[in-house]
Amino acid sequence: MPDVNSGANAAAGSRPAEVSSATPDLAPSDALRRIAYLLERALEPSYRVQAFRRAAAVLDTLPAAQLSARVAAGSLQELPGIGKVTALAITEAASGEVPAYLRRLEATADRPVAEGGAEVRTAIRGDCHTHSDWSDGGSPIEEMAMVGRGLGHEWMALTDHSPRLTVARGLSPERLRDQLQVVAGLNERWAPFRLLTGIEVDILQNGELDQQPALLAEVDVVVASVHSLLRMPGPEMTRRMVAAVANPHTDVLGHCTGRNVTSSGRRGRTRPESDFDAEVVFEACRRFGVAVEINCRPERLDPPKRLLRLAVQTGCLVAIDTDAHAPGQLDWQPYGCDRAVACGVPVDSVITTWSADRLLAWTAAHAA
Repeated sequence: MPDVNSGANAAAGSRPAEVSSATPDLAPSDALRRIAYLLERALEPSYRVQAFRRAAAVLDTLPAAQLSARVAAGSLQELPGIGKVTALAITEAASGEVPAYLRRLEATADRPVAEGGAEVRTAIRGDCHTHSDWSDGGSPIEEMAMVGRGLGHEWMALTDHSPRLTVARGLSPERLRDQLQVVAGLNERWAPFRLLTGIEVDILQNGELDQQPALLAEVDVVVASVHSLLRMPGPEMTRRMVAAVANPHTDVLGHCTGRNVTSSGRRGRTRPESDFDAEVVFEACRRFGVAVEINCRPERLDPPKRLLRLAVQTGCLVAIDTDAHAPGQLDWQPYGCDRAVACGVPVDSVITTWSADRLLAWTAAHAA
């Protein structure tokens, strides 16, 4: 289990280094994390991102005197996890400079990741779909939440995977209960920012949700998604999805077509859309008050615009979510905002523009 206390001191301070512009007095570990954040945001390969994160983690365990001695002796590369490029960045930061690698990244950092949707992005208050290293995310809960807060979010939902998705280390009921306690402890220190409890629960073949109903009733946000048997026949997939949408615990229908539009990154090969009757599924979402997710991941961009327009025409609520598995991915929300504007999504129908109190009142009404 991740250390509940790690990152607590940073959470109590100013904006985290991962989303703050670099300054000459940036600590070496913060400079490395800022580099990792900007690489992630720019869709650079994950191995490059992780190289800087690993090096930052090494520095976190190194006493200041030892760091100074190694910088002076030029022996940083003797430490596991620190290579030539990261050692140079550490040396520059330790001498009071902004590392050259970071300066190059900062030169493009203010460019928006998507050109449209500025009005919607300004209205966004939170994110209903994020992951931590409790399942298949790459960073601790605290780090993800601090970056979300630094991006201006008032709240963020932690929605790690459910048990059946073993490849993603889905949370058993026992681990989910442990996570709820961790989040409660963190929220005591982070007010007014709120980390909401949640889960991305698998929609099983028969349409049931992959977690104990009592636990689904306890968490704040339930995102229901199909992760298996994506090529099942359309009529069966339609029944499966409608059954999940009709479940009183479901709040958001995640990445509804399951498609991958690119083969880049760790998410693997391109994948076609699942076959289902979108009119029937979206009408069920409207009837049962379930939001259709605009998944902001660049390899997903789900649903396709034709289906997003259909969801709008049907009168569905919408959640603009990053499905972030790492801190830099939390800044992908503009991709979804751009698509929302292109497809005529009314701003007030976007649940991620709502206050936490309004959102929680809405999710609670589902299970009533």
